[in-house]
Amino acid sequence: MELRIKNETTNIVWDNVVDILQRAGMANYSAEIHRRAFNTSHSVVFIFDNETLVAFGRAISDGEYQSAIYDVAVLPEYQGKGIGRLIVQNLVEKTPHCNFILYASPGKEKFYEKENFKKMKTGMALFVNSERMQQNGFIE
Repeated sequence: MELRIKNETTNIVWDNVVDILQRAGMANYSAEIHRRAFNTSHSVVFIFDNETLVAFGRAISDGEYQSAIYDVAVLPEYQGKGIGRLIVQNLVEKTPHCNFILYASPGKEKFYEKENFKKMKTGMALFVNSERMQQNGFIE
C-alpha cells in the first residue's frame, strides 16, 4: 500500500467519489453535486493508493472558530488501516483553533470518539429530507 494525500480537487474523477460513498454505505448525490461541494469546501483530503482513489473527506469552516467535517468515506477494503484517522487529523490540522462538529454514520461513533470527538447534548438539525435521515438512522 503506497498512500498519497492530496489536498485539492484538481483531476479528481467525481464518479469515483460517488462509487466510494455507495460502497461505504453512505448517502450520495450526483458526481457534479459532489464536485461543487468539495470545490467550495474550506479543506479537502483525498487519499490514493498509488493512482486509485480509496478515501476522502472535507471540512467547511469560517477559518476562525467553527468547522464541520463531512463526507469522510473509506473503501471497505481499506477500512481499519488508519486511513479515516489520517483524513480527520489532516482536516483538523487545517484549522486547529476551531471547534469541529460532524454527524457520523450510525455505528461509526466509536471511531470519532477515538479521535476525541464528544457527543453533544443539544445538537439540532433541519433536514431537507427528514424521512431519509430517519430511515438512515440519523434521527428518531
